[in-house]
Amino acid sequence: MLDRQGDWKRTNYCGDLRAADIGREVTLMGWVHRRRDHGQIIFIDLRDRSGIAQVVFHGDQAKDAHAKAEELRGEYVAAVRGRVVRREKPNPQIPTGEVEVLAGELRLLNAAHAAPFAIEDEITASEETRLRFRYVDLRRPRLQRNLGLRHRLVFEMRRALDELGFYEIETPALARPTPEGARDYLVPSRVHHGHFYALPQSPQLFKQLLMISGLDRYFQIARCYRDEDLRADRQPEFTQLDLEMSFPRQDDIFEVIERVLERVWVATGLAVSRPFRRMEYRDAMERYGSDKPDLRFGMELRDVTPFFDPARETLRIHGSVRAVAAPGGAALSRKQVEELVEMAKSHGASGAYAVKMGPEGAASSLEKPLGAENLRAMTESLGAKAGDLILAVAAAAGGTAAKGPDPALPIAGHLRLGLAHRLKLVPQGRWEFTWLTGFPLFEWSETEKRWGSAQHPFTGIVEEDLEKLESAPWEVRSKGYDLVLNGVELGSGSIRIHRQDVQARLFRALGLSDEEARHRFGFFLDALTYGTPPHGGIALGLDRMVALLAGEKSIREVIAFPKTTAAQDLMADSPATVDTQQLDELGIRIKESG
Repeated sequence: MLDRQGDWKRTNYCGDLRAADIGREVTLMGWVHRRRDHGQIIFIDLRDRSGIAQVVFHGDQAKDAHAKAEELRGEYVAAVRGRVVRREKPNPQIPTGEVEVLAGELRLLNAAHAAPFAIEDEITASEETRLRFRYVDLRRPRLQRNLGLRHRLVFEMRRALDELGFYEIETPALARPTPEGARDYLVPSRVHHGHFYALPQSPQLFKQLLMISGLDRYFQIARCYRDEDLRADRQPEFTQLDLEMSFPRQDDIFEVIERVLERVWVATGLAVSRPFRRMEYRDAMERYGSDKPDLRFGMELRDVTPFFDPARETLRIHGSVRAVAAPGGAALSRKQVEELVEMAKSHGASGAYAVKMGPEGAASSLEKPLGAENLRAMTESLGAKAGDLILAVAAAAGGTAAKGPDPALPIAGHLRLGLAHRLKLVPQGRWEFTWLTGFPLFEWSETEKRWGSAQHPFTGIVEEDLEKLESAPWEVRSKGYDLVLNGVELGSGSIRIHRQDVQARLFRALGLSDEEARHRFGFFLDALTYGTPPHGGIALGLDRMVALLAGEKSIREVIAFPKTTAAQDLMADSPATVDTQQLDELGIRIKESG
């Protein structure tokens, strides 16, 4: 029979009890994690979000409590009153291991079905099962730690930004559809049939309008929505730290973010040094083959094209050749090297070539087409030593470096990462923040055969490149910047366009007619004519940041109620159908697929 909580009030969390509490009378409340029945003595591990406390029921000391304890099962909800005593056999594996609670009274507050999986850090249940029973999954210590970490991060961000003079301001969740490169989630209007709101992909325009409004420094822990294909680091709804400043230099924004992140890292018991490293986009691509380089290890790329010139026809090489040397890589088996070669080809390489360095020098099938002397000169240029492995790649024909980075670079960049992880060359527990700047304003779309915004169409333009906006868009540099941590893009930002004439020119350069630009962004173009200050900002992915600090590979492990990769909530069974009456009120009819 279940009891009422009545006037009982919890005095302590289970995981907070220590030797200093010995002799105290306490009231604990939580879930039965484990029950061990030894007849006249019953042991209960009682769990709440703070941890576990062992509770002891003696049949000869508290008969009623002992009798009721016999009814307890896993995940039952219970309240216990008793005295903290020293354990006869301490358990050094848990923080409360020196003490236990000698129970005097017990109230059984609720029963429970058998849990679909163990409430432990490591379980074998499938992700589908975990997400279907998410309310049980969230009881696991690992997820509770992750959500506690998330709370501390957000709390420190708010404290730091308040001290720096920022206002936290909410922007609308129902906005005008303005596609920014991903699909909007549309919300039909019941009052205005045939018209739709969009859930915001970001608060971009609204935060710029706040700067026009003279609010000077804004931030928001913003919920954003994008209807796009999902990956481990993507969700249809996600959270970002969003901020904007008036009259900033780029350095001012960098300093604010660095101070905020320093506070966050310190709050989690970690250290970070500032100022963060800075790197130009072109430099990052040339040296690491990526615009989000992992700088925890070396292995920089090298241009070895001249060494391959004698064998261009034989090897059917059309463009440049980039190579990377991996320390200790010669220990990889032939099969492992072949897997890396296939990986390079899957990323667009027309050819991938391996060179193993032995005590006598290079061993490779390249010796014949390149010539022994040429091969030796290449290995020396790479600084390769005995025991190292060199991998060189050439891109498939058809890539045009003039419309972007050399197509061999990102392929070599993937190889660099693959080699480093396979050889365990990536240091753990190291945090390498890097600001990337000097991005091109435009990127070429092969599918649409036109230039599009590399970031979003409100990104500022380097002043001396303005004259090239219409004549040579591929040479125009933006005032955008990215913050990268250990090879993961934490966020993007820019100094914005604050002049209406420049904004209108950019829209035209993107192929938008004046009429179309006004239809989509008329209210914003008008606002720019009412005294817009220079301004800029950034948005950092909160989910990614928490996942990195928690050591999780997927952001689903740091979000309370995430969606699957098919954008479904298995627990709440959404998205779901709606009845005809609701659709009629919205003026919507469902079209049959196919």
